[in-house]
Amino acid sequence: MIGHKQKMVDNNQIGDSSEQVIRTVELSKTYPQMDVPAVDKLNLEVGKGEIFGLLGPNGAGKTTTAGMLTTRVIPTAGQAFIGGINVRKHPTLVKQLIGVVSQQNTLDRSLTVRENLYYHGLLFGMGVKESARVADELLEKFHLGSWGKKSVFALSGGMAQRLMVARAIFHSPAVLFMDEPTAGLDPQSRLALWEILQGLNSEGQTILLTTHYMEEADQLCNRVAIMDHGQILALDSPVNLKKSIGADAILTVRVEGDPLGLIEVLKLSIDGVSASREIEGGVEIQVSETEKLLPRVINLAESNGISILDISLAETTLETVFINLTGKELRD
Repeated sequence: MIGHKQKMVDNNQIGDSSEQVIRTVELSKTYPQMDVPAVDKLNLEVGKGEIFGLLGPNGAGKTTTAGMLTTRVIPTAGQAFIGGINVRKHPTLVKQLIGVVSQQNTLDRSLTVRENLYYHGLLFGMGVKESARVADELLEKFHLGSWGKKSVFALSGGMAQRLMVARAIFHSPAVLFMDEPTAGLDPQSRLALWEILQGLNSEGQTILLTTHYMEEADQLCNRVAIMDHGQILALDSPVNLKKSIGADAILTVRVEGDPLGLIEVLKLSIDGVSASREIEGGVEIQVSETEKLLPRVINLAESNGISILDISLAETTLETVFINLTGKELRD
């Protein structure tokens, strides 16, 4: 990875858990005047070189978890370690080991694009020449080479996000934390950022990201922890999480009138129905047998006097896993 890796802590401070870059033990946070914890006894391990995702709706505890791991939020109870260093006891050391990209644009508006990188290097103890060299390399790497002398006000949202990622990895952190990294970005900028993160990870960068976008977690993450109400409901690779529900596809049917009758008809007549639920104007059914499924459903509906307005079949997603675990949609 581009950058100058400083010797900021010695091996004794890092300890024996060099492959566990992040570890939490019963980590909890309860905010004043809250009846329930924002994060409740979280036990988590993230290995070196992973892209690890915290997936869940707004208010699930993802941002609070990231805040505690990055020293911005003080835990109520429990412990957290980055590279074996206790976050509560040694926050200054931890800050040297991490890079953070928050939801908000934190670029210095008084500096040019290049200066936002250059002065970051000086802040982390790099020499003038080394900081200038790395700044120029990162500008090229993140396709910002022609923007170096411009004000950050000239950057689009996607370009500003790329610059924040470049700044966050300038000092070669052990972990790159990204809180909702593509929130507010257009689809093209989102895909461009995904490509950048995958490239960084291929170079060995450990990344922890929080997101409520199921596609983002599915595409990027080696492992995903699904969170709700401050607790981890499930943790595994996206592939294994989707396999765990025992369905290969989701059948969505919208009908005229009461859709509950269609659920009963399909349960009786279609093999491989593992779960079903009513949605607005129709039903959603998890199925494991998909061969010639759509024409069979249409025929069954017609023979039972049910008028179909729309029908579709899609692959199982992480949102399906979340619905199975909580009974509600990810974006509720």
